[in-house]
Amino acid sequence: MPSNCAVVVVIAIFVVVVVILSASHAVTGARVGTMMIRQPSSVLMFREAPAFRNGPECDGDGRVDIAMTLDANYLRGTMAAVLSILQHTACPESVAFHFLTADADADDHVGLAAALRASFPFLDLRVYRFDPSRVRDRISRSVRQELDQPLNYARVYLADTLPPDVRRVTYLDSDVIVVDDVRTLASVDLAGHVVAAPEYCHANFSNYFTDAFWSHPALNGTFHGRRPCYFNTGVMVMDVDKWRAGGYTRRVEEWMAVQKRRRIYHLGSLPPFLLVFAGHIRAVDHRWNQHGLGGDNVEGRCRGLHPGPISLLHWSGKGKPWLRLDARRPCSVDYLWAPYDLYRYSSPVIDEW
Repeated sequence: MPSNCAVVVVIAIFVVVVVILSASHAVTGARVGTMMIRQPSSVLMFREAPAFRNGPECDGDGRVDIAMTLDANYLRGTMAAVLSILQHTACPESVAFHFLTADADADDHVGLAAALRASFPFLDLRVYRFDPSRVRDRISRSVRQELDQPLNYARVYLADTLPPDVRRVTYLDSDVIVVDDVRTLASVDLAGHVVAAPEYCHANFSNYFTDAFWSHPALNGTFHGRRPCYFNTGVMVMDVDKWRAGGYTRRVEEWMAVQKRRRIYHLGSLPPFLLVFAGHIRAVDHRWNQHGLGGDNVEGRCRGLHPGPISLLHWSGKGKPWLRLDARRPCSVDYLWAPYDLYRYSSPVIDEW
């Protein structure tokens, strides 16, 4: 009898091992007490989006280049953003997406890129490796840890990363939803400027920099002769040719070097952009960046929509809509994001162990 029990135990263990090994190709999991919370792999985690086709009015040469970052923590937001862009443009086949990722393997057909390919099999998609070591030593600690991630600085290096045939690009954060034709934003008249973005001159611009900056004439003198206003770098149209010709990557890096020496600002990659471009950008209608929907950065409170028409919603700030929806504590604006969510499961699959 003991020998029969041992055989049964061995067989049971073998079956469990086989099941776990086969499942490991489809799911990852985390053990919580006696429960196993199973999460699908990134490729299987999202539904396939419909195929979007160009309308008869589309020009075959009218390509629109969109740049975003690709990160596991924001993949769900990226999926929703891409879907919203394709759904609301008359020429979805004319939109080319450029993704910068810090993943060691940036091949188009593995990892995060494979998930995008699976959900958008017709997407014109290119993935570029962004080396975190390029910027890691230039980063200074900010008020939020997520702002200190190297990939948050990838937008500084867009012009150095994109191929020569990309002469203008629209950069978008992964926590946006576009509810208008993105071609309208991408084709804005830059009027000779390097960057175009919605501009907010009513914001207290001085709050973005420290007393050490404002008390140092050689530093704050950079704003002499211009009217600096806040703009959000999560939505920008960039003249890539002018950026390259003017050496703007180096200019931003120089302010990052000053920050390392004497701490002149608080918020990650935004202030060096303001130091270089504030007062020198092409202002875009505010409808193209209804920002701050993530909520109050200190207390996490919900925020409502700004008055006026809306073309782009931006969950900048502490809270992200997919996290609040999953936690069943959404803000009202999060329900505007939900229709674009391609995530297969509204909650984790829980198995008893």
